[in-house]
Amino acid sequence: MRDNKIDSYSANGIYPPLKPFRSGRMPVDDLHTLYWEESGNPQGVPVLFLHGGPGAGTAPSHRQFFDPDHYHIVLFDQRGSGKSTPLGEARQNTTQLLVEDIERLREMMGIEEWLIFGGSWGSTLALAYGQAHPERCTGFILRGIFLGTQAEVDWFLQGMPLFFPEEHAQFVGLIPEDERDDLLGAYMKRLFSDDAAESLRAAQAWSRYEANCLHLLPRPEVARMFSAACVALGVGRLGAHYFCNKMFLSENQLLNNMDRIAHLPAVIIQGRYDVICPPRTAWQLRQAWPQASFEMVNDAGHAASEPGIASALVAATERFKLTGSL
Repeated sequence: MRDNKIDSYSANGIYPPLKPFRSGRMPVDDLHTLYWEESGNPQGVPVLFLHGGPGAGTAPSHRQFFDPDHYHIVLFDQRGSGKSTPLGEARQNTTQLLVEDIERLREMMGIEEWLIFGGSWGSTLALAYGQAHPERCTGFILRGIFLGTQAEVDWFLQGMPLFFPEEHAQFVGLIPEDERDDLLGAYMKRLFSDDAAESLRAAQAWSRYEANCLHLLPRPEVARMFSAACVALGVGRLGAHYFCNKMFLSENQLLNNMDRIAHLPAVIIQGRYDVICPPRTAWQLRQAWPQASFEMVNDAGHAASEPGIASALVAATERFKLTGSL
């Protein structure tokens, strides 16, 4: 019988807040040190949470998608993100290095294999990690799919104003008119300027633009949170860095390598009105992964905190808990 206790916790069915039972810092090279934490059941089924951005970092609410009695919940802040240091650092920061970091973390924790849970950029990294180390993955729960293609990068910079024209006007407004033909290049110049104030202004503009487009309905408090330097420097600097470098992936790499993980169980959850990562991309992934479960949430945008998406994510972790597959 399904455990109905989660239904009484909140309107969107997530678990109550919980604290880590262990946390620490892991140096991964001469520059980067990663923050990591474990919560839930130390003897439970391991699950790895991969945050979005790039650069957004983890939050306490990310522990709440999982039954803490059943799951050994692992969160970490990727290079340059959240509590990892240095914040917003783009040097020695690539997709391949993040995949290596995940393996280093797994080995440090003595975990043989784990369920991979990721949304937005976290879905990109989940697929890249899974395709590099399929033997270490028991399955995938993915949300708001981003495959790292040039078309998706172009959409973020040029397509989203079809739905968020005011927000895009503010985003572009930071850049002089004679530089707007290369918006990404103009932002890169400012984000990595030697002038710390100029860099922060650019990071806040980038981060605020993303935050204002996350939800189906406006959430101004989220934009304010994303404007804080501790969030904006990671989201802005690393978002532009990864975009400028084509996510360190060859075009269509993740779809082309689906044969490496197609045998593993997966669920794909997508907001119908996700403007940041439009549904067509999730559908493309579903077509390349016939055995995956696919759920379109008809009253949601991009964010994992959208009630329908949060409920679907928890339902997926529950199904995996009860059946061992999705």
